[in-house]
Amino acid sequence: MGNVNFEGKTVIVTGAGNGLGRSYALEFAARGANVVVNDLGGSVDGSGGANAPADLVVEEIKKNGGEAVANYSSVASKEGGESIVTTALETYGDLHAVVNNAGILRDRSFSKMSEEDFSLVLDVHLKGTFYVCQPAFNHMKEKGYGRFVNVASPSGLFGNFGQLNYGAAKMGIVGLTNVMAIEGAKYNIKANVLAPNATTRMTEELFGEDFAKMFSVDNVTPLVVYLASEECQTSHEIFSCGAGRFARVGISTHVGYFNPKADADDISKNFEKIRKINEPIYPGSILDEMPLFNEAMQKGDI
Repeated sequence: MGNVNFEGKTVIVTGAGNGLGRSYALEFAARGANVVVNDLGGSVDGSGGANAPADLVVEEIKKNGGEAVANYSSVASKEGGESIVTTALETYGDLHAVVNNAGILRDRSFSKMSEEDFSLVLDVHLKGTFYVCQPAFNHMKEKGYGRFVNVASPSGLFGNFGQLNYGAAKMGIVGLTNVMAIEGAKYNIKANVLAPNATTRMTEELFGEDFAKMFSVDNVTPLVVYLASEECQTSHEIFSCGAGRFARVGISTHVGYFNPKADADDISKNFEKIRKINEPIYPGSILDEMPLFNEAMQKGDI
């Protein structure tokens, strides 16, 4: 089984009835985890619901000799999030890792997007991550151990036409995870962000046929499993993966340009100094940016 194993550990995977979530759940179980397979069983746009997707994954895990339990709650409510965590604790007595994977799509161009489409996507992705994370985090604080893998998207990190709601929600997950990582540090709680590229029900129409074949969900699973494991001591970072490529994505800044008397004309003349990051710095919190102000003053552009 190797160093990355989950014997005696319980893992929640939301949206685990299909695609990426299913792949994660199967691999966690193969490595010894008790898996809570959460899936509302709805369509890609979030409508409807059915027990079959979660049940089939649980059945497959048990057929392969693993241990799993189904949960059908929606992540998009406080009650749903608490139900998912309660299922883990009541069934297995503990909780060690959470993968927040559940999601929907309501793609529209910005000018045509309705408030409903915007709100529903934020409810599932951003609020859903909050609703599951909070009760799980509180339990992990008491135990002094936990791992979170919160799923964002390249659409949030870099943007994608027609996905304003999805991109906003996914970038919100980055901010949420950053703070979880800071507040969880002294409790041995690690929280990281994953931005996967894979062919699923939600993305199959975005990829061409040949391109889609390269981006198997199985190429994403190894990184997720590692980030959720005790072996992983990294926290507060963002990772991209797909088609066999694994890479960190950084939010960086630099010393920049300093002039407390600058006006718009001065900014215009020095804009390349402001925007070009020659020596990137990756702040671990808002406090880590403060020394840059002092350095900028000492450097003296004026």
